[in-house]
Amino acid sequence: MKTRFVLINTSHAGNVGAAARAMKVMGFDDLVLVAPRWPNVLRREETIQRASGALDVLEKARIVATLDEALDGMSHLCATAMTPRDFGPPTVEPRAHFEMLLKSERLALEQRALEGKSALENDDDAALDTSPASQAGVAFLFGSERFGMTNEDVYRCHVALSIPTNPRFGSLNLGAAIQVIAYDWRQALGGFAVQDATPPRVLADAAQVGGMLTHWEQALTAIGFLDPAAPKKLMPRLNQLFNRAQLSPEEIHILRGVAKAMIETAQAKR
Repeated sequence: MKTRFVLINTSHAGNVGAAARAMKVMGFDDLVLVAPRWPNVLRREETIQRASGALDVLEKARIVATLDEALDGMSHLCATAMTPRDFGPPTVEPRAHFEMLLKSERLALEQRALEGKSALENDDDAALDTSPASQAGVAFLFGSERFGMTNEDVYRCHVALSIPTNPRFGSLNLGAAIQVIAYDWRQALGGFAVQDATPPRVLADAAQVGGMLTHWEQALTAIGFLDPAAPKKLMPRLNQLFNRAQLSPEEIHILRGVAKAMIETAQAKR
């Protein structure tokens, strides 16, 4: 689903950069600024610094004079407002609204698919449009840092999103609010897989484990811990222990180093 973030009358250049960064980490890049304080805000040093590498979002961003221009092509408008309005769209929590919105889109898509199938079965000359309902566009609107969104801008939206916060202190920085909305929306769309911080673990093979156990058997015998004449079940138990540990080749190397040191120490004392 097409997604656009619209910043209205933004007064701090750094917040534009923070918005670009918040959007990029969640995979969004459609940013439109409506009459910002600085005409060159996309090129200001503070903007670029706060973007922290999201320069492609800034390069693609547009500055327009009116909200009508910013909303061109968008079909579902979400205001962001901490203070509920006496008149206007319902104020809802983002996650619940996103779930409802995407459910409605799925139902619409299914209905359009059924209509398309029916048209084909009836050999209708005029092919029905079976493009996904998700071709609709969703816009998230954010007001100025000091005053938020005006009533007029909120009234034209389908819903007012309110991020659940501490009732005694609900003040969110603009960049932080955009990050929360972007995250919740991305999660609703399916999210991203968590990236492993380390390479996938490589396990030692049976031959490496067997070689290490042989080395340990020699070491334990050398220090007198294992009696070859009456080994009992010591080595099978160690085998099971090391199997449960799922050792890596590097760990096998360490354990063989320990076994080598045990043998050398035992030989030095003789």
